[in-house]
Amino acid sequence: MKQTFIVNEGNPRLLLFFAGWGADETPFKEYRPQGCDYLICYDYRTLTFDSSLLDGYNEVNVVGWSMGVWAATHVLGKLSGETSGRLPRLNRSVALNGTPFPADETRGIPPAIYRGTLEGLTGASLNKFLRRMCKDGAAYKAFLQVTPRRPLEELRDELIAIEKVAASQPLPAFHWTKAVVGTDDRIIPPANQLNCWQELSQLSPSLLDACEACEGLAHYDEPMFHHYLQEAWTND
Repeated sequence: MKQTFIVNEGNPRLLLFFAGWGADETPFKEYRPQGCDYLICYDYRTLTFDSSLLDGYNEVNVVGWSMGVWAATHVLGKLSGETSGRLPRLNRSVALNGTPFPADETRGIPPAIYRGTLEGLTGASLNKFLRRMCKDGAAYKAFLQVTPRRPLEELRDELIAIEKVAASQPLPAFHWTKAVVGTDDRIIPPANQLNCWQELSQLSPSLLDACEACEGLAHYDEPMFHHYLQEAWTND
């Protein structure tokens, strides 16, 4: 896993963002959460996480997007267990258009689609995937200006690694304070996301405080990121 500070100014609070599959810091490096340092995690070919980067903060807030929800659940859930309780200094945790289940018929991306993405991954298919992430042509055109430029082989290996860990390792318990589900998400079916969070809430109320369905929200939605990676922390 890559961990990259965008803001590292010795602030007492840290915004810890787990980006999605195939991401790097490029689409997210212009955000400036007020009064916070800002650390981006991506590249889930391994889930090795340097927890020492959390040392010294009075408060840590977490945002996970897409596959980053799965990665954050694994990494921070395990870290919480190792410290015999909730992750120290964790305040709020927001899941954006993702679930803790990467490939799942009713709680994530249907496995046949996941495998199809993996087995048919080319430059052309990746561009088609990125287009489907965006709300419309204008949003896609804007996204192309900040598209991550990681090699296809890395992205293929990342999908394989995610699938392997999800199938072989138990899911740790991690407390999400809010889940946001975009009704126009064309990557992870909104009905599967809502079903997942409802199921987790019924399993244990401590796993989720609230779930919000947002009308018209796409999988990759710049206003969503502007809010949850910047504006949401202004008066927090």
